[in-house]
Amino acid sequence: MKIGFIGLGNMGAPMAANLAKDHDVIGFDTMAKPDGINMASSAAEAAKDADVVITMLPNGDILRAVAAEIHAAMTPGAIHLDCSTVDVESARAVATQAEMQGLQAIDAPVSGGIGGATNGTLTFMAGGPEAAFATTKPLFDIMGQKAVHCGPAGNGQAAKICNNMILGVTMIGTCEAFVLADKLGLDRQAMFDVVSTSSGYSWTMNVYCPAPGVGPQSPADNDYQPGFAAELMLKDLRLSQLAAEGADADTPMGEAATALFAQFVEQEDGAGKDFSAMLPRFERRRRN
Repeated sequence: MKIGFIGLGNMGAPMAANLAKDHDVIGFDTMAKPDGINMASSAAEAAKDADVVITMLPNGDILRAVAAEIHAAMTPGAIHLDCSTVDVESARAVATQAEMQGLQAIDAPVSGGIGGATNGTLTFMAGGPEAAFATTKPLFDIMGQKAVHCGPAGNGQAAKICNNMILGVTMIGTCEAFVLADKLGLDRQAMFDVVSTSSGYSWTMNVYCPAPGVGPQSPADNDYQPGFAAELMLKDLRLSQLAAEGADADTPMGEAATALFAQFVEQEDGAGKDFSAMLPRFERRRRN
């Protein structure tokens, strides 16, 4: 396939590099100029004559602006595959705009972080027409280990923000429990051995343990250098609460997690750290 790839930051660049091993990829970014990827002079140039145009952008407003530019340049029948994490409303608006111009659109945010992008082990949550999903499935297979079709436009974003609301809430609970165990005199390895094989089992405990030296290697073992930055978790939690407000859904745990990560990132020292650095944050605190 001929692929245009717009947004070549920490995630987009390795995704595009993996695709370039098997496909004709031309990229565009306003700042990044990664090695090994042929670059266009504009987003519209990258989109021209492409079978699939992939976008990996910071937020819904930028996605809408870029979509307006590239849709006008794309060939009718081509697919706009957006892998950004944005609000559901923006994803659905871009899909509607694409359809009006004779294009197909898929929203497919990712899970797996920079390591997953580099290693081609991302998980994609896709919303949009089944035919377009089937066409792009070989690209998902190169960039990731799993792609799930979640339904119509916007449902990929819905799946992503629901997943990450669970992740944010669970990480906070895991960190709180380790600090409580410390203060009760329970060894962290013993805590891990019990919880990881009992009803407290979770991804944040078993795969991404926030306690250094316990369980598999994680950012906790690298001074909390980000695999998934705390500010990105805050972004996703805020998207979950925006969606909850629009859907009239009661999400008190999601709301509480959003407030805690906002405090951690914006008022404390969480910016630039992994989201699991909540553990040392709780270690420094006492019960209010």
